[in-house]
Amino acid sequence: MEEKVSTKAIDQYSNLFASKLADPFFHENEKINGKEILSFCGIKQVNLFVLKQLMTMWNVESEKWRSPFFDYESAEVREAVAQFKNVLSNNISISKKDFVPLLKTAVSQTLFLILAPYDFYANILDQKKGLVRVEELKNETRYLKINQKPLEKLVEKLELRKADIIMGNEAFGMLDHILEEVNFTPEDFEGHVAAFSQVVPLQIEGLFELKESKTQEQKPQPQPKPTTVASNNKDQHGPAIEKKSEFRIKDSLTINQKFMFTKMLFSGDFEIFTEAIERLDNLDSLKQVTNYINDNYPHWDRESEEFEEFMAVVQRKFL
Repeated sequence: MEEKVSTKAIDQYSNLFASKLADPFFHENEKINGKEILSFCGIKQVNLFVLKQLMTMWNVESEKWRSPFFDYESAEVREAVAQFKNVLSNNISISKKDFVPLLKTAVSQTLFLILAPYDFYANILDQKKGLVRVEELKNETRYLKINQKPLEKLVEKLELRKADIIMGNEAFGMLDHILEEVNFTPEDFEGHVAAFSQVVPLQIEGLFELKESKTQEQKPQPQPKPTTVASNNKDQHGPAIEKKSEFRIKDSLTINQKFMFTKMLFSGDFEIFTEAIERLDNLDSLKQVTNYINDNYPHWDRESEEFEEFMAVVQRKFL
């Protein structure tokens, strides 16, 4: 199963979609306001992602006000700033030149959330640069209406722990357990694709990268001649294939792939999946890997797309 979303394809579609939607509106209007943004696109998630960008930029700008000469934490100042923000948010006014880039990004983010929710979550946590502030994560969930349950559950668990800040790695681990615990299945994207297609026809297959070398990757790799491998590296099962020590299967997997393989190949048991990957990463040749998989997982469907993709990833370790 091809799970690699094509950033280039999504960008191209998002540009076309944003222009198609914005051109008729700005032909009749010079500016767009906040109320109009909320109902601008028939896909509510797109509108919310536009507003999220505005609020993010607003927070960055408001930080520039701070100076060492004033007490911005006093109750009076905090109340005044909050009131000012409310007033300003009710007076949004954006020209086409400034709005279209926001819309294009919102469309890209929405497609990414629909097609690769696991990677979308990972990006949110990665953006926190090692430390995740629970309040910021909670704010992220306010703008999610599609595939939002795992992040909402993560925030809920963090609030129960009364945590304000958590390390990124711990947040990833908690998210892994949540996805396993709730047996999360992404929303069916067919309805969303139909909504996008009302503006610009969308072929979902066109948003995924094509692996040009897929056929080649699935072919058994040629064994090097015994004379090219040092004798102390020789595999007991036959001629050794030198592995690339810098490549680790574990590190090469996207979150999408982790949970696809866990669900389809490892009966939904994330712990067993993790142990298997660690075992495969410690093997020294493709021959050993093949034997290990044949011995431990004879029930896997060798014709399934999930198996083919799994093996393509594993084989890259020995190319």
